[in-house]
Amino acid sequence: MYMFHVLWHVINFFWYVFMYSPANLSLFRSPENLYSPSGFMDYWIAGFLVLTAGVLLLSWLWFRLTNSKTRNEDKQEESEKKKGMIPKGSLGWPVIGETLTFIACGYSSRPVSFMDKRKSLYGKVFKTNIIGTPIIISTDAEVNKVVLQNHGNTFVPAYPKSITELLGENSILSINGAHQKRLHTLISAFLRSPHLKERITRDIEASVALTLASWSQLPLVHVQDEIKKMTFEILVKLLMSISPGDDLDILKLEFQEFIKGLICIPIKFPGTRLYKSLKGLTFELTMQAKERLIKIVKKVVEERQEATTESTNCPANDAVDVLLRDVNDGGCSDKQSHPLDFVSGKIVEMMIPGEETMPTAMTLAVKFLSDNPVALAKLVEENMEMKRRKLESGKEYDWSDYMSLSFTQNVINETLRMANIINGVWRKALKDRINGTTNSNICFTPFGGGQRLCPGLELSKLEISIFLHQLVTRFSWTAEKDEIVSFPTVKMKRRLPIRVTPVERTSPISVEDH
Repeated sequence: MYMFHVLWHVINFFWYVFMYSPANLSLFRSPENLYSPSGFMDYWIAGFLVLTAGVLLLSWLWFRLTNSKTRNEDKQEESEKKKGMIPKGSLGWPVIGETLTFIACGYSSRPVSFMDKRKSLYGKVFKTNIIGTPIIISTDAEVNKVVLQNHGNTFVPAYPKSITELLGENSILSINGAHQKRLHTLISAFLRSPHLKERITRDIEASVALTLASWSQLPLVHVQDEIKKMTFEILVKLLMSISPGDDLDILKLEFQEFIKGLICIPIKFPGTRLYKSLKGLTFELTMQAKERLIKIVKKVVEERQEATTESTNCPANDAVDVLLRDVNDGGCSDKQSHPLDFVSGKIVEMMIPGEETMPTAMTLAVKFLSDNPVALAKLVEENMEMKRRKLESGKEYDWSDYMSLSFTQNVINETLRMANIINGVWRKALKDRINGTTNSNICFTPFGGGQRLCPGLELSKLEISIFLHQLVTRFSWTAEKDEIVSFPTVKMKRRLPIRVTPVERTSPISVEDH
């Protein structure tokens, strides 16, 4: 900023000399050389010399700035090498680091180019500075497994400050140790329970059927938007047993406002009024949306608290039941002063992953299948075969039926691999070094790992499987051209517009049908 400040003054000074020759200023006037041509020539020469001096000064400042930056990096690298732990890499420019390059790659057709370039220069593990934070990035599968499998004694969650400020220190993303492990166990057990599996399968089937039926009535369907509506309804019913209606619509509006602020990243130039005002306004509006959201959820929690005290022998119907029963049993003793606030906050936090990941995965599955008619034909064949078996037997689908569709599961896994919906997992190292090595063939972990493995892993795959099954066995579609954008979150540039046609399939489709 100092260099550009000097440049501005140099330009202004030269412009002043050019536009206002001293011959026109009383300070330099004299009777003998008033408006003298030779005087004008002198000042032109003086102006030229000033410009030349300015250029030389700027060159010197540029050299000092870049040379100082290089020396500082060299000193830092030398210090780091003595510690024997920091990998190679570049921290980029002061303050902004390599953030602009990172964002530009996210908007390009090859978002992985940021990682690929640095991998070729520095290796699979390298240092950089993005979003105002010096970090180490690992693209090595074995290193990532060590980090993910760690039980909190070496690596702990450490998300950007903007996220931790909005969610709080005790959010699910930030907590660690016994408290996190207990919550994870409770939710995982609930999502794997036979009682839930049977009920949630029927709920997802009904929601998907209604959504797809509405698509056939629309001239153009924006898949990304429509799927978000559907997945939000399923998620809220799972968490709080709220069905479609006015309450769900209000909840959705407030949640959307909250999410906007959560993923908003003002460009950080510390000390500037613009940054402070943007940060303050965004933070205030997001916190207001969060407070309104928690107020809505808390009302549901309070009503459920009264019902829970009357009947605790029945299986839990949703996540509110699970958390309330744990609080009432003293499972979260450190939160007993405000147990209902604690439960309400956790419900809101559990809404966040489902808002982006599930609809994005479904949308991109449609995108990739549209681009690959061979894979689509094989998917239709597998799902039509199961549909015929069910029609012949007269039995309903169950959870295991959908999960047994091997090619469908391959489509889901390949979608998650290609889309890379979760751009990264943030961790802070508590120790200087990882001791020991690991040999693993695990190179694909879309649902995380270790004690923070996504508890909704199987449920997510079930939801996508049901959606794909009903889509390919009841409809055909044509997709318009669209592109994937990877920043700040993965999404379709045009929200993936398609035209849907209902079909009665009695045999597998040919490759040319879509």
